[in-house]
Amino acid sequence: MPFLGQDWRSPGWRWVKTEDGWKRCEPFSPALEDGNNQLNDISHTVIITGDDGNEEVYNTEDCEFAAKKRKKYHFRNNTDSQCFYREKWIYVHKESTKERHGYCTLGEAFNRLDFSSAIQDIRRFNYVVKLLQLIAKSQLTSLSGAAQKNYFNILDKIVQKVMEDQYNPRLIKDLLQDLSSTLCILIRGVGKSVLVGNINIWICRLETILLWQQQLKNLQMNKQVNNGLTLSDLPLHMLNNILYRFSDGWDIITLGQVTPTLYMLSEDRQLWKKLCQYHFAEKQFCRHLIPSEKGHIDWKLMYFALQKYYPIKEQYGDTLHFCRHCSILFWKDTGHPCTASDPNTCLMPVSPQHFIDLFKF
Repeated sequence: MPFLGQDWRSPGWRWVKTEDGWKRCEPFSPALEDGNNQLNDISHTVIITGDDGNEEVYNTEDCEFAAKKRKKYHFRNNTDSQCFYREKWIYVHKESTKERHGYCTLGEAFNRLDFSSAIQDIRRFNYVVKLLQLIAKSQLTSLSGAAQKNYFNILDKIVQKVMEDQYNPRLIKDLLQDLSSTLCILIRGVGKSVLVGNINIWICRLETILLWQQQLKNLQMNKQVNNGLTLSDLPLHMLNNILYRFSDGWDIITLGQVTPTLYMLSEDRQLWKKLCQYHFAEKQFCRHLIPSEKGHIDWKLMYFALQKYYPIKEQYGDTLHFCRHCSILFWKDTGHPCTASDPNTCLMPVSPQHFIDLFKF
């Protein structure tokens, strides 16, 4: 007679077959204990301040259940939760048909498009970070449990990459700031079903974000030791050409702080004028003219003033593409099984905001 009751191996645990039979794996490893000790170094009191100035304190007593589940949560979060697919594309469909049933979700897209590997590609890193930032601002409440897990797994890998390679820490700091601010507001809505999942799990995630922010705050940039040619050794016209290729004003300011020569080049009025013309239309200039003391237009101040009112052009080394003929979303260099006679005419680059719009139903 078949056994129809609950599995005796207790679903939810990992089991390994040995010579003596099935044995349950111990979920807590030394590495996991170290991670939990780091979390414990941060005060377990999370203060959430609302728009009205009122503060809600979640301390250890209020979050005993969260503390008990922390090790279990981090174990589950560190396990291989993603399924790896040979095809790096996903069919985007918004309605059921006779051939296809159901909908594609953000969780599926995270797996199919392999964002975990995409962040290792310097051309795609900024694109993925911007996408996660937009999700943090507007889509957290719509993420399923699987999508949440994939989201924070990818975020963890991004933080580790920045800590190891020290690549663009400002970008990830902005992402974590937006994410923590959004979570503080949403956690205050407990009881209103604003977040999918237990409130204690989200408090654990907020603690992890605070830990990441502290690690990035303490990040020390390694001084490169190189006896060869350096940036300062380049001719002025080459340094000027490098600055003209920047599309972000903050990057220009940061580079200008390296040497006095670069500072002089970074203050060039023509440089900031070109940057304004690249990102904004002339009609927008007329509404926010900022003259300098000499009567000239201060293009540097104009850029940052216009940035507050209008979105700047997004520039990425590589983006996702959408095939209008096949309704398939994919990375361009991986390709997809297109049936069009001329596939290149059907391709459309997808911005991070457009990506999110594809999965809104």
